[in-house]
Amino acid sequence: MATTASTGDVAKIDRVSEESIRRLVDSFYAKVRRDPELGPIFLRAIPGDWQPHLHKMYDFWSSVMLTTGRYKGNPVIKHQVLPGMKISLFERWLALFNETCDELLDEAVGDAFRGKAARIAESLKLALFYRPDRPWPPAAAN
Repeated sequence: MATTASTGDVAKIDRVSEESIRRLVDSFYAKVRRDPELGPIFLRAIPGDWQPHLHKMYDFWSSVMLTTGRYKGNPVIKHQVLPGMKISLFERWLALFNETCDELLDEAVGDAFRGKAARIAESLKLALFYRPDRPWPPAAAN
């Protein structure tokens, strides 16, 4: 990775690639594991080796951003079975994801990832929590 001459800071990633996806996923999930809200949910779901999950997320984001078609899962079902899932966790997930994008990616690449992540989060929220007989979006207390 190149460094900028004036500050010595590592240059931000300026294109979507398999390597940039791996860096983003690894950095993001390191934050998730330390997060007081998200960490316990993920640690219950993934109590041991995180590598299989990280590889699945590399495939997921590769499919989303590079249209590789490598991801062969169902995120809705995976999230339905998680004890403690609540709608507010998606906002926390997005906040950490956006923070990671800001740290690693230039503006254009970050915007592309953030846009996809926001749509994915909204789709999952709708699939998991939307009920036609209740107002949407639900009150912030959920």
